[in-house]
Amino acid sequence: MPAILLGPLLRFVDATRATVWVEVDAPGRVDVHVELPGGGTRTGSSTTLSLHGHHFALVTVPDLPTGYRMPYTVDVDEQPAWPPTGPDWAWPPSEIRTPDDSTPLRLSFGSCRRAGDDGPESTALVGVDALSALAHRMRAEHGAEDRWPDLLLFVGDQVYADDPTPRIVEKLTTRHTGRDEGEEGTEADVRGEIGDFEEYTWLYHETWGPDPVRWLLSTVPTCMLLDDHDLRDDWNTSQVWREEMAAQPWWRDRVMGAFASYWVYQHLGNLSPEQLAADALHAALRLADSDAERDALVDTFARDADADASTARWSFSRDIGDTRLLAIDSRCARQLAPGERRIADPAEWAWVREAALGEDRPEPAQHLLLATTLPAFLLHGIHHAETFDEAVADGAWGRWAAGMAEKLRQAADLEHWAAFHHSFRDLVDLLRDVGGGDRQAPASVLVLSGDVHCSYTAQVRVPGVDPDRTTIHQLVMSPFRNPLQRSMKVANRILDSRPVRAVTRGLALAAGVRETDVAWEVENGPWFDNGVMTVVLHASGRVHVEADHARVVAGSPHLRRTLTRDLRGPVDAGSRVTSA
Repeated sequence: MPAILLGPLLRFVDATRATVWVEVDAPGRVDVHVELPGGGTRTGSSTTLSLHGHHFALVTVPDLPTGYRMPYTVDVDEQPAWPPTGPDWAWPPSEIRTPDDSTPLRLSFGSCRRAGDDGPESTALVGVDALSALAHRMRAEHGAEDRWPDLLLFVGDQVYADDPTPRIVEKLTTRHTGRDEGEEGTEADVRGEIGDFEEYTWLYHETWGPDPVRWLLSTVPTCMLLDDHDLRDDWNTSQVWREEMAAQPWWRDRVMGAFASYWVYQHLGNLSPEQLAADALHAALRLADSDAERDALVDTFARDADADASTARWSFSRDIGDTRLLAIDSRCARQLAPGERRIADPAEWAWVREAALGEDRPEPAQHLLLATTLPAFLLHGIHHAETFDEAVADGAWGRWAAGMAEKLRQAADLEHWAAFHHSFRDLVDLLRDVGGGDRQAPASVLVLSGDVHCSYTAQVRVPGVDPDRTTIHQLVMSPFRNPLQRSMKVANRILDSRPVRAVTRGLALAAGVRETDVAWEVENGPWFDNGVMTVVLHASGRVHVEADHARVVAGSPHLRRTLTRDLRGPVDAGSRVTSA
């Protein structure tokens, strides 16, 4: 009997359509049947797409009624394949909820999630899984879906290709040495890291496979961005780093596996049906005559995407009512030449600016969400340390000091927006253009990020932007499940202490850094526990943020509310802040 190996994942949803992604065990046809209110069904269908021996489908279900929640099932080759049957499946029906303009938009986000189940071994290693805790809370609230997220945004590091779990390392060892159970084999190059497309599939099965997460992803639409651990720690930190990695004999296969698997597992579902129809790679794969031709096409695409950022765009935008989500690739499109470093090269940034200014919309967005895996507005001590290090690496204090700064850049992960200061200034200019002048400005501009293994909120003030008209905040949530060691928590707090802030700022000025005309202050946090953050966006312009951190309660993952904050009011108005 045909079976779903992974998924279903609910991906794109608008007022009348939805897309559902699955991986199945053999080529065939996938049908998604949606139960309509008042009776009847609406069905979407697609044949599978085969890549490197795996079989995928992204099914569009059209002509759905607006403003309803509707259960759905999945058939493979006309045989029921979802939901699971049997006593071990304890989760409600998967649902599609089409949004309307009468209710606020709830968007939950975060990053950095190590794989594992909810058992004591995984919990002891990487803490309580915030996504599993979210699924348990949603199940308990079934029937009160107005509290469920309308969209779940992953801002990077869903998989750790450079630091897989012990179970995956064991599989890698077996594969690389050629040993099956009871079989002798010759030793091969075993790095304990992911090497190709096949091994990447293991990561996705492991991270999306546990029942609570599987149900959550089948019910809440998702958007996804890639970050460094999707390929390797420090990915595209600098030109020196790229040259060192490109010289490694395993790098070519790693790159092909990373980009090809990211395209089919994560990026494809970010696209609307129109964008999917216009995707050149998807069209070419559909027209290919054989599996070998499809494999060659996706491998060539992956190599080209790494060598030349202009061949693939991972940034994307999605409009949900009067809100625009603009997801900015902050890894692949970097410009790395010393003195001209940029998070996004000029072509990519031109696209970002056009999408942020929203000139393609019939009416301006009421809320603009800028999702970028790396925070733009860091804790101040870290921000100044990164601007200082970049200036020295670019030669401000001579060649010898530049080499030392490059080593520090890689060792200490000094590679956020502050370490690409041209791009930091570009972002501030964009915020000024979006929120200032005579144009109709959004009520809020929120920068949503992860990566730094702590969570906080910071209000940003840009000269020329009236905060009573347009509020600007940096919101950071990390990790979903990968807490920092205690020593690193202490280091973060020390780096943000006033004396250290003063020292790093002084060093940056001494290295010739020209400060950008912007101010920000962390209002809440930082917290270091596993968690999830939710922004609630109202048509009236009101916006507030909720932060929840994960605990075990009565043996099950549980979310505890840490923060409720009205972002358009003073800090102490309508806020509830507790220690995480």
